[in-house]
Amino acid sequence: MEFLIVSGLSGAGKSTVMSILEDSGYFCVDNLPPVLIPKFAEVCLAGAGSYERVAMVCDIRGGENFDGLFEAMDALRAMEFQYKVLFVDAEDAVIIKRYKETRRSHPLLAEMGGLAQAVERERAVMAPVRARADYIINTTTLPVRKLRGQVLDMFAPNRKSVSEMSVTLTSFGFKYGLPLEADLVFDVRFLPNPFYIDELRPQTGLDQGVADHALDNPAGRELLERLRGLMDFLLPHFVEEGKSALVIAIGCTGGRHRSVAVTHALTRYIQSLGYAAGETHRDMTRA
Repeated sequence: MEFLIVSGLSGAGKSTVMSILEDSGYFCVDNLPPVLIPKFAEVCLAGAGSYERVAMVCDIRGGENFDGLFEAMDALRAMEFQYKVLFVDAEDAVIIKRYKETRRSHPLLAEMGGLAQAVERERAVMAPVRARADYIINTTTLPVRKLRGQVLDMFAPNRKSVSEMSVTLTSFGFKYGLPLEADLVFDVRFLPNPFYIDELRPQTGLDQGVADHALDNPAGRELLERLRGLMDFLLPHFVEEGKSALVIAIGCTGGRHRSVAVTHALTRYIQSLGYAAGETHRDMTRA
C-alpha cells in the first residue's frame, strides 16, 4: 500500500498536485486533522485492497501547531505502517503573485495583517515539516504540464503515457445541434452525401457502401489523411498538457452517413496509435 502525506506552503500548488495524484489513481483526502491520520490508516489497511494508493493533505489550515502531525507520523511508525511525505514549495514572491492573481485569501492573512507577513510566517511554521519530507517539489518555475510530469515520475513511474488520456469520438447531425461536451468539432458536410443514393439512404456510415461513397474519393481520402496527421500532432500534446479525456465531434447534416463513416475510420486510427478510444453515434438512428 502507498500512503502519501502531502504538505507545503499555501499557494505552492498542493491542490494541483492532489488533482494529478487523483487522476493517476490515488484516493485523495484534503485537510484531514492530524489526530485522525492513524485511524484513517487503519481504515485503509482494513479495506481489503480498496485503498492501495492514498494521498492526504495536512497543512496550515489545521493550525500552526504541527506537533499533532509529528505525533501521527510517530504513531504510524509504531504501527509499522509505511508512508512518505511530499512537501510542495515555491518562492515567496511567486506565492504572493499567485494570491494576487487569484484574489484568494491566505489562511494567515487576518492574523498577520499582510500577505507578505503571512507567507513569511507560514514558511517559518512549516520548516520542521519540510525538514522531515521524503520528497520536495518546488513549483516556482514549473508550468502545470511539467509539474504533472514530475509528480507522475515520482509516484506513477510505470505509467504508459499514451493510455493516460481517453478519447471519445462522436458523430452528430448539425440540424440537431452541436454536442456540448465536444473539445474539437469537425464539419464534413462537404463530402459526397449518400442520402441522395436510393439504396444507400436507409443505411448508415457503418455500412461499407456508405463509407465507400463518402470517403473513397479525392476529398474523402485527403480528409482522412489530414485528420490522421492532425491527430498525430495534437494527441501527444494533449497528453503532455495533462488532459485526461478528449471528446472529438464530427458532424454532417443529419448525423447518419458521412459523419458516422469519418468517426468510425478516425476511431480505428486513433486506437492503432495506442490510445483508449471509443466511438458513439448520437443521431445515427434518428428518422
